[in-house]
Amino acid sequence: MKAKVAVLISGAGTNMAALLYAAKAADCPYELVLVASNDPAAPGLKIAEAEGIATWAHPHKGLTRAAFDALVDEQLRSANAEYVALAGYMRILSDDFVERWEGRMLNIHPSLLPLYKGLETHQRAIDAGDKFGGCSVHVVTPALDDGPVLAQTPVAIVAGDTAASLAERVRFAEHQLYPAALAAFVMRERSPGYLRGRVRKLALALPESDEVTSHGMPCFGIVKGKKFAYFTEDHHGDGKTALLVKISGADEQAQLIELDPDRYYRPAYFGDGWIGIRLDLGDTDWDAIAEWLRKSWLSIAPKKLAGLMAVAEEF
Repeated sequence: MKAKVAVLISGAGTNMAALLYAAKAADCPYELVLVASNDPAAPGLKIAEAEGIATWAHPHKGLTRAAFDALVDEQLRSANAEYVALAGYMRILSDDFVERWEGRMLNIHPSLLPLYKGLETHQRAIDAGDKFGGCSVHVVTPALDDGPVLAQTPVAIVAGDTAASLAERVRFAEHQLYPAALAAFVMRERSPGYLRGRVRKLALALPESDEVTSHGMPCFGIVKGKKFAYFTEDHHGDGKTALLVKISGADEQAQLIELDPDRYYRPAYFGDGWIGIRLDLGDTDWDAIAEWLRKSWLSIAPKKLAGLMAVAEEF
């Protein structure tokens, strides 16, 4: 199953096109499901339309930043986008929008971050006497061009370079870098090692929890006590990477599976008191996983320990 990516543009959409053409490869782990713009006249929209990609555009003038971002968010969710790639999107995003897509939105910036955030990056690199300009792909955070850098490509500054000539070469580098960085990022979100690390961090943050191996799987329990969670990776050849947690019984198990049969399942050999939650679908809600772990931990914790946790949560 390929990761679903929406791309936001404001102009020519050359980086969007690079992402789109890379996605045509059979082994590319993502597909474009929407190209959206704050400018209905953006030339990149015609490219996307000609390639059969759904498009949406709406002018931002006359709308508050929050109101416009709410419109964009609605379109992204209607397209079932799992990730957002900014590609020449010339809008400062509202904090609320960034928070909604936290950890799932990337941007490409024409400098070797943390150098030269903002505009006029090529001229600033030339004026500083740098030997290299370049480009960076980073995770979007509320602070401008400040998120974790995922990948970079240095581009040599040659004698006589102008901002325009350097920008042209950097653009070639961008078109190579962005598809590869996006592919690696969405694959990470499905990687068992990455998922196991996320689960481990959340589980071991619970009071007096530890990790052992049981039934050939990493499992988490209260020290010298019962187990409250298992991490399963292709267990008995089922092809799933999932978290197993305790629930109230058969009724809750059936309700969850009916609610979302792609995500929830009855884990073999564990009975009605457990539920399997797929982590390899690419859209895991980690706040929800943390809550599942907390509830499962509470279900087996000694009353004294559970009471101490309840008191701590009040503060």
